[in-house]
Formats: sequence, C-alpha cells, structure tokens
Amino acid sequence: MKITEVGFRLLEIENDGYHLLVEGKINGKPANFLIDTGASRTVFDQVSIHTFIDDPELNQNERLSTGIGTNTMASMVTTIQSLAFGDLNIKEYTAIVIDLQHVHTSYNSLKLPEINGILGGDILAEHKAVINYKSKKIKFYY
Repeated sequence: MKITEVGFRLLEIENDGYHLLVEGKINGKPANFLIDTGASRTVFDQVSIHTFIDDPELNQNERLSTGIGTNTMASMVTTIQSLAFGDLNIKEYTAIVIDLQHVHTSYNSLKLPEINGILGGDILAEHKAVINYKSKKIKFYY
C-alpha cells in the first residue's frame, strides 16, 4: 500500500470557522477542492468543469443531489479521465456535476479562492484519508 500526503489551506470564514482547501488536478490541470467530510460524494462545478474537459458529455443523473447548503437539486454525470491528489491518481472517475454558484457567490464576497469541486466521502473513505490540522496535510492510502 502506498501513501501520498498533500498540503491543504485553512480558510477562515469571517471569524465563524474554517474551510479546508486542497489542490488537486483534473485531467492534469490544477483545481481547487473544498474538503467536506460530511459530503457523501465528490462533486464538481458545472461551469468550471469546461475548463478541465473539452466539450464534456454531461448526462442527467437519475438521482437528486442533497446537501451543500441547498435543498435537493438536479445533477449531471460525466467521466473524468484523471483525478489526482498528490501521487494518488484516479482514472476514469464517474463525476457528479452540480451548480456550485452559491459557493462561488459566498467565496467571492469573502475574497476567497475559486472552488472547482468538493472532495467528499466517497474518495475520502475509499482512500482512508487522514486529515491532520496540526501539519495541515491530508494523507491518502492507495
């Protein structure tokens, strides 16, 4: 079993807590992800996905997505050829694509970095992720 460690940033949210931001790569291009241990799935922004996939084939998802500060919402599905965090490289990842405009609006008003996706429980659990606040690193086992 291999281990990769990736640094993350703690983003202060107006003296009301923190969000964790980790950089990954979508098809070899740098992308910003919020780490959300409460999210069941990793999701990607429907606008910025076009930065990483030329003319993505987006198919309607049969299931509604819930959570992330909104009620249920429609989502789409596409395939990401390569999703990487450090040396962890996930091939042919079936990606859920949703509207993250409410996240963009909040982050823009707080002058925080653009978010391209939310790293959720599917990848965190599968790769036995360990988040260390002291070192500001996340470990993935693969």
